[in-house]
Amino acid sequence: MNIKNILKTRKALLVAVGLATASFAQAQNIVKGDYGYLYCHMSDKGEWTAYAVSRDGYNYQDIIDGEPIFDQKALARIEGGTRDAFITRAWNGKGYVMVTTDMCVAKSHKWDNYGIDLLKSDDLIHWTSITFDYRKGQQIFSDPTAPSPYKNWATINRVWAPQIFWDPNYVWANGDKGGYLIYYSMLNRPEEAYDRMYYSYANKDFTELTTPQLLFDWGYATIDADINLLDDGLYHMLIKKEGGKPGIYTATSKYLTHGWGEPVEDDYVSFEGRKSCEGSSAFQLIGDKTWRVAYIQYSDNPKHYRICKADENLRNFHDPVDIKGVTGPQHGSFMRITKKEYKKLLKFDAEWKKKNGK
Repeated sequence: MNIKNILKTRKALLVAVGLATASFAQAQNIVKGDYGYLYCHMSDKGEWTAYAVSRDGYNYQDIIDGEPIFDQKALARIEGGTRDAFITRAWNGKGYVMVTTDMCVAKSHKWDNYGIDLLKSDDLIHWTSITFDYRKGQQIFSDPTAPSPYKNWATINRVWAPQIFWDPNYVWANGDKGGYLIYYSMLNRPEEAYDRMYYSYANKDFTELTTPQLLFDWGYATIDADINLLDDGLYHMLIKKEGGKPGIYTATSKYLTHGWGEPVEDDYVSFEGRKSCEGSSAFQLIGDKTWRVAYIQYSDNPKHYRICKADENLRNFHDPVDIKGVTGPQHGSFMRITKKEYKKLLKFDAEWKKKNGK
C-alpha cells in the first residue's frame, strides 16, 4: 500500500471513530457563561416563577423585585400556578427551555395537581408554553399507543417537579435523533401506593411529550430528582426520599433511563437534623470542579433556602449557608449566564422598576 492510500485509510478510520463517538455521546445540558448565575425559582410569596442573579453564586439580586417574570395564570392552563421552575439552554444553544409544575394550592386547597407546563423563550424574558393535563390520558402524548403505566389517567393525583436533561441519543419513531428527557414524580392513588419517578421525552421544538415510563421504583416514595453528568462518566441523581430514612440522597447510573441503584445510605444532606428539606438543585461555580447543592428547608418558620458544598463527585455535603438577597426563595434551578445575559436581565429589571415607579 502506498503512502497516499495509507493516509486515505487512516482518515477514513478517524472519521468512523468520530461518528461512533458522536452517536454514543453522553447526555448533558449545555453549560455556558463565565460571568454570573441565574436563579430561576418558585416564589414563596406566591405560586409564580421569579428570577434573581448573582456574580458569586451565593449573593443574589432580585429581578423585578421577585415578582412574576411571566403571567403564570395565562401560561399554566390547568391551575394557573407555576411551581418548581427548572431552566436550561435549548439543545442547540439558541434560546432557553423551562418546565414547571402546573399547580396552585392557593386555588385548589390541596397538595394534588394534574400536569406540567413546557415553556420556551428566545431571550429569557418573553415566554410561551404548552400545558399537558395528564387527566386527559394518552391522547395528549405523541405516542398514544405506547405501553401505558396506568389503566385510568383520569384518577391521577400528582405530576411533580419536572426537570430537563438533553439526550442526543434518543431516537424518535420517524428516525429523528435527540430529545429532552423530562423526568418527574407521579402518583395515581388508585393504582400505586406512593410517588414514583417517571420520564417522558420532549421533541426539539419543545411542543410534544411521549407517554411516561417508570424510571425506577425503590419501594417507597421519591420526589424532586436532579440529574447531572459528572467527570466519572456516571449520571448522579440528587433525590428526596420520603420513605425509609427521609432526606436528600444521591444515586448513580451509567444510563439515563435505567440502572439507577438505590441511594448511598451514609452520605446525604444530614446536617440539618430533624428539619425537613427538599427541592435540591446542584450547580458548579465558574472555574470550580466541586459542586454546590441548594435546597429548601421547609419545616422552618420562616423557611430557609440553603446552599451547601459537595466535592467533585457530588459527595461529602458540608458547610450549609443561607442564600442571600432573594425575596421568597423556593424550589428552583441555577443556570450559568454570560455578561450579555446578565446585563440584559439588569436592564429588564431597571425598565420594569421605572415603569412601575419603583
